[in-house]
Amino acid sequence: MALIRQRKLTKQQIRRIDKQQLASQDSIDDSLDGVVMAHYGKQLEVQVTSLPAVIPVQPEIAPDDPEPFWQELALGDIWRCHVRTNLPMLAAGDQVRWSADPNTGFGRIESVKPRTSLVSRPDRYHKLKPVAANVDILAIVFAPLPAAAPTLIDRYLVVCHHAGVKPLLVLNKADLLAEENGVDTKELLAQYASLGYESVLTSVDCPENVADSDEQEGLDELKRYIDKKLVIFAGQSGVGKSSLINALLPESAQSVNIISDNSKLGQHTTTTSRLLPFNPADLTQGGIVDTPGIREYGIWHLTPDDIISGFVELAPLSGNCQFRDCRHTHNSKGCALWQAVADGVVLQRRVENLVTLREEADTKPY
Repeated sequence: MALIRQRKLTKQQIRRIDKQQLASQDSIDDSLDGVVMAHYGKQLEVQVTSLPAVIPVQPEIAPDDPEPFWQELALGDIWRCHVRTNLPMLAAGDQVRWSADPNTGFGRIESVKPRTSLVSRPDRYHKLKPVAANVDILAIVFAPLPAAAPTLIDRYLVVCHHAGVKPLLVLNKADLLAEENGVDTKELLAQYASLGYESVLTSVDCPENVADSDEQEGLDELKRYIDKKLVIFAGQSGVGKSSLINALLPESAQSVNIISDNSKLGQHTTTTSRLLPFNPADLTQGGIVDTPGIREYGIWHLTPDDIISGFVELAPLSGNCQFRDCRHTHNSKGCALWQAVADGVVLQRRVENLVTLREEADTKPY
């Protein structure tokens, strides 16, 4: 079998393995379901969510034979799996069909089930890379410190719209709203509320021991929003994404770094996307996909129509421009968007962010 490690086997061991595979291949290959929990280069972690009709058992060993390796197959176990070469790139949250080889402890993903949603982003090599599949909510986390970046929030809102994922604004470190930086953050929150976006205010920022902190305001409300949902926490570094995850799932043991005193920016703490279930024994109860910290989110793979559709208040106005190919820049003649700015109907910064993202999408990433 292709999954067997290249290790020295006796002829008797090879015969026993072949016999075991012939006896159980049909029941294993056709009956295993799983969910991708993490992606490690050419291998993925898959949690077992169903068992075959006939569970393979370890074959009897002759008295003079050495004890062979054998991996039991049980619900909830995590298996390292390879992927068939004809499958698309997979991501945390993907529901898959896979085959298991107890003789090696490795599996092979045979197919991926239809996705309800897919969040992707360009990687450093300008290739589109899936971040998470079957996501229900993208929680956009921001805070008064480091100062909120409206351009990044708008970028995430476009991603949500394009991926078919519900956005949820999570203002963390809400206890800092009373400070100087809080004025602008309050206004920003009110602006998004006027556009119909839901938000939750939390106060979780305790790098040393979040689980025991008394500063966990708003967590109950956040839990109600994300209950039985698969959620991505995204946002600029240092806003407390890992701290929030630690507070919601103390067992997750996410690493948390203290904000740099010099730059006031966060330090990246997550290296690979991983699904952290609310109930490890029942993945249907939802969970959190913790993604690598990113300060930018490339959107060059989106069309101008994709981008403007993510600006919910601007999209209906775009058809009223004097010219069909209007680029909505400040000097565009007869632009309905800038007329709406002049009339006080829409925010100037939202139109400017739209233009910035459209120009970025028009620029080749190489």
